[in-house]
Amino acid sequence: GSEGDGNGNSRSQPPQGTELNGRRGSAEPCEQTPPITASPDKGTQVTVEIHREDTSPQLIKRLSLGKGSQRLRGHDNKGFQRNEAPRPPGAKDLHAYPWDKSSLKSMPVDLQQFKNLDAYALKVNVKNSVEELVKALLKQARTDLEKVRAIWMWICHHIEYDVVGYHNKSQLSSKPRDVLQMGKSICEGYAELFEHMCSLAGIQCKKLSGHAKGHGYKTGQTFTGDSDHAWNAVYLEGRWHLLDSTWGSGSVDDSFTKFTYRYNEFYFLTHPALFINNHFPDNSNWQLLKPTLTLKEFENNMLHNSNFYMLGLLAAHPETPIIQTVNGKASVSVDCRTSTLFMFKLKGSDEHGLMTLKKHGMQLDIYPPKTGSHKLEIFAKPAKAEASDDVYKCVVEYVVECESVDKAMRFPKALHQPVGPSWFSERQGFLRPSHREPVLHTNDGRCSLTFTLGKDISVLTSLHTDGSSLAENMGRRHVLQIHRGNQIELKVHLPHAGSFVLKIYSKKKSDPGNYDYIFNYLIRCLNTEVKWPAFPQSYSKWLQDYEILEPLSGLLPANRNIQFKLKMHGVAKVLVQAENTHPLTQNRGYWEGTCNTSGCREVFVMVHENANHSFYSHVLKYEVETQ
Repeated sequence: GSEGDGNGNSRSQPPQGTELNGRRGSAEPCEQTPPITASPDKGTQVTVEIHREDTSPQLIKRLSLGKGSQRLRGHDNKGFQRNEAPRPPGAKDLHAYPWDKSSLKSMPVDLQQFKNLDAYALKVNVKNSVEELVKALLKQARTDLEKVRAIWMWICHHIEYDVVGYHNKSQLSSKPRDVLQMGKSICEGYAELFEHMCSLAGIQCKKLSGHAKGHGYKTGQTFTGDSDHAWNAVYLEGRWHLLDSTWGSGSVDDSFTKFTYRYNEFYFLTHPALFINNHFPDNSNWQLLKPTLTLKEFENNMLHNSNFYMLGLLAAHPETPIIQTVNGKASVSVDCRTSTLFMFKLKGSDEHGLMTLKKHGMQLDIYPPKTGSHKLEIFAKPAKAEASDDVYKCVVEYVVECESVDKAMRFPKALHQPVGPSWFSERQGFLRPSHREPVLHTNDGRCSLTFTLGKDISVLTSLHTDGSSLAENMGRRHVLQIHRGNQIELKVHLPHAGSFVLKIYSKKKSDPGNYDYIFNYLIRCLNTEVKWPAFPQSYSKWLQDYEILEPLSGLLPANRNIQFKLKMHGVAKVLVQAENTHPLTQNRGYWEGTCNTSGCREVFVMVHENANHSFYSHVLKYEVETQ
């Protein structure tokens, strides 16, 4: 069986395959562990293993106590130990369900300590016999855990999933010798090879079979008939542990025609409360859980694939895979430990929702545009992504069932997810936002936002809406930046009622390059009376910390006296040029004065930077209403 590892298509990324689920030809009967019998003449036979620090594990002394006891031969003729039949799982093997969010594994494992062993195991190239292969692998393995690790690493990197054999199982042998010779198999063969190699290494291992939510799994489906997947349990340090080398090795594409090696650490000694997420054994004792789950619970549970846990995510709400909308809306959230970036797709598009990033996760409100069932996929990637991790991976899928559409919740095309400020915008230097919510509602068509800016940041803003009412150059002029020390205020005046996107970009002042998009807000205004003109146009000599107190409107009435008040520093003279030129006078850091707009179409504010120079620079431009 193969795992749907669900790296769904996210923007720039090709689909990445699915976890393998080989339907098995026939379900095998479970082997029973023979009961211990006491026969009167022999006494009870007890087998004791003694591991002394200084003995090589190959020389374990086996003692048999009781009347007429005889020494058991520790080795068979191939130089490997013989194992007793594996004991069934008991109370000390069980883990609490649901998951306690502590560890992804069922025992403490330090992957750094495996580095050399892993590298060694990958290089072993023995194909003539399973016995020779195990001997070679065990050269670098001392403890039972290391032996299991070496066998695991070798199988995950040398046996590929047999996509052809999967479709033609009658021709397929899952005998360990054949699997090794062919270098490929389906889950059955992986599990049998694993079991056989462990038994040669003197480790108790059992092949398990059951149902898996792997390739071809559909959200909410039921499982009937024979089991469709096989995996293993290994006995280490006095407890049973679970692993799945088929899913550890890689994944198969959606058409089930191509296997790709993609090692997955998650399926090595997986915590049972996580393993049950997509593996349901025929014998419920092998869930290794307390309490055990019923098949119905397994079917109804959310499927979190391995990416979900490997990215440090903890939980998704709701915990059921099928969500009903209420008044056209459905809400989903994900909790995580560290800063994580998210995106979503509803039927392949992210236009029909509002996603906000939280410090420990994300919140998403979905408004499906049509009634019916919609597939919702949620993707994530680490905030500090290494180059190799820099793709969004699908972490969870829902089906959203929508009975009625909320027509009012249409979002402008320009809206970019996530919406609103977050740890991400903070990291880019936009601190202490006055508005933490993603949506601003304004009745009079005006709003104002403030931030504390990090050092050396230059800001660019623009306003967008659907339709052609706001050309790009005008979109910039409906937002006015006011800087006071390290505070920035963004004043927004909407040109009409509707839904608008306020986009915020930044760059380092010292960088010559382009501005980077950082975040955006959704601004809504229902008042159809609203009709604000743009702010005046500013030129490059208008410095960041200058401020317009009046007039704020970039459109001045005709034939009026207009009062000007501007805050500017480092200039020798300021003039307002209409039909005539009007000088402004300096008063406590403000330049003030009036000008008359009759007889002109445009009004310019000009500065004399140096009293000795004869030329002026334009800093602001106003339009005058036509009569």
